[in-house]
Amino acid sequence: MKAKRLTGEKAAEYIEDGMIIGLGTGSTAYYAVKKVGELVRDGLKIKAVPTSKETAELAAAEGINLVELADVEGLDLTIDGADEVDPDFNLIKGGGGALLREKIVASATDKLVIVVDESKLVEHLGAFPLPVEVTPFSWQYTQRMIEKFSCSSEIRRKDGEIFVTDNGNYILDCDFGQIEDPLKISVELNKLPGVVENGIFAEMAEIVVVGYNDGHIEVLDKE
Repeated sequence: MKAKRLTGEKAAEYIEDGMIIGLGTGSTAYYAVKKVGELVRDGLKIKAVPTSKETAELAAAEGINLVELADVEGLDLTIDGADEVDPDFNLIKGGGGALLREKIVASATDKLVIVVDESKLVEHLGAFPLPVEVTPFSWQYTQRMIEKFSCSSEIRRKDGEIFVTDNGNYILDCDFGQIEDPLKISVELNKLPGVVENGIFAEMAEIVVVGYNDGHIEVLDKE
């Protein structure tokens, strides 16, 4: 928990007065939002686009000025978490169920800053099941098409019921094993009718802030 808090707070240091930022979803991004709220109360003037209803509620409670992505030209910076990060900064995201909005926001931002604890660093993506957001209509058919990529999958459930995203869709958690070419898999999945988006974020992150259990922080910069 300490590592997550420290990374979230460190990432907030990239925010400058007057920026329009994206705020991610998840346990590590939570601390970044809390820190941004503190900075706003200290006089920082920003606007923010949340990536989920959960983050919107938290940010509003922190006094952060929220705007719709549709109402701005783009974002200066986005802070978000990840479920896995490989050495090339490819990510798997979506463990929290907000992958579609997270990817839309990430695509609109000039700089994507990812905050993780050390357990999320991997040599290859794939140990964490890849979330794929699908339409409820005939999701079983979409599942069969996805499994032709030599993966197994399960419909995500919460409290015994099928989990429904903020967009009214379902999520299939797909086990591909080791993913050798994240970008290729991402593109191929998104070609399938019924697939809305997938949790591979390839070639999008620029900075990864890593928190370690001993309390130190490492900042990895793609440049």
